[in-house]
Parts: sequence; structure tokens; C-alpha cells
Amino acid sequence: MDAKDLDDRKDPKGKEPLRVGAAVRRRRRALGLTLAAVAARSGLSVPFLSQVENERARPSARSLQRVADALETTPARLLAASDTARTVELVQDVRGPDGGDRSAERRVRPLVHGRHQLQALEFTGDHDPGREFQHRNDELMYVAEGSVDVEAEGRAYRLARGDSLFLSGGVRHRWRATAPDTRIVVVAVADHVETSDS
Repeated sequence: MDAKDLDDRKDPKGKEPLRVGAAVRRRRRALGLTLAAVAARSGLSVPFLSQVENERARPSARSLQRVADALETTPARLLAASDTARTVELVQDVRGPDGGDRSAERRVRPLVHGRHQLQALEFTGDHDPGREFQHRNDELMYVAEGSVDVEAEGRAYRLARGDSLFLSGGVRHRWRATAPDTRIVVVAVADHVETSDS
């Protein structure tokens, strides 16, 4: 880390420092760049850029401009994308206060709205057992109610309430509910995360 990078870590005017780490990381990954490539393009050090991405260092306006140039975007777009990096969002249950389902036809419910690095879905009831899935990134299946049979890479698994199954990226799998009112929560790393300027 060189002296100019160290200066960026300070907040000399006592203002709220720039928090753009997650937006920088998403943009860099969307472009398929390594930290070393961004360092070469921006003239900033790899350790400093790593600290920026992990919110352990905050860039000055000058360094943010250099990072934005290296990532083929603008500081304004990185800042706008950083707002989504600190999101708190409530997704309410579709069941009414008496526990009854307010929308019986609803079988797949997103537990995270929008485009984020994390995706989560709740599946209720029947599911097409013939459909095969294969995702680029890791996935976790959790049985909240009922039971499910899963076939993954030629092996069969029976999951009951409270069981979970981890599937690494690239694993081919299919599943089917084996009990009425089965509810499965599937949490996965998004296959593709867009930034506001891609």
C-alpha cells in the first residue's frame, strides 16, 4: 500500500466516508476483472483495492474517480449502486393471521426481492419432478415442512422437516415433494448480478 492510498483511509473533514465496496466488487466481477487488473488500470495498489471492496478503507473522491475509470463507469453510478449494497427489506408471509394461505394458487414465493447476490425462494406444494436444474453457483435446500426426494448427480436423498442439502455450483439435480403442504426454502448465490450501469 503506498502513501496516497493511506491518505484515502482518513476522513479529514469528518464527513460520512464513501462506502462503495460492494458496488466496486460487483462491477469488477461483472467485467471479469481481477483486483490486479483494476490496480494496473487505476494506479492504486491491490491491498488498498481489496480493503475498499471489504469496506476496511474508503476512497477519496480522487481515488474513486480512478477506480470508476478502471471499471469503465462513473463515480456517480458506483455511488448509486452502493445504495443497494446496504438494503434492509421486509418480505411478509402470504399466510393470514389465522395461518390460512391468502393466495392458495401461489406456489413459489421470492424471499428476496430485486437483483442481489443472494437469492431465496420458498416452494410450497407440488413441484415438477421431471425438471432438472443446474446452477452456476452454490445452492442450499432447506425443508421447512413436509418431506422431499432429491436426485443429485445420480444419487437419491430423502429430506424431512428440518433437513438441508448443500449443492455446489454445477451439480445437476431435481426434486419432488413427497408429502402434502411441503415447504422448501432454496437459497442460492445469484447466477448473474447486474449493477446499475451494466
